[in-house]
Amino acid sequence: MSDTGPAGRHGPGLPAYFGGFWAFLLVAALGAAGLVAGRLLEGDLEASDFVRSRERR
Repeated sequence: MSDTGPAGRHGPGLPAYFGGFWAFLLVAALGAAGLVAGRLLEGDLEASDFVRSRERR
């Protein structure tokens, strides 16, 4: 777990420095998509968590 801290900070920072704002947004969007995909595969999230049912509770 200690290796994820530097990667989490440098991951978006390096593209922002070398590629500009759009590279930062691309890396942030891909990181968020990877996080959601990983959580779905591990079973921590379900696809129904992202949609609201028509029934009111």
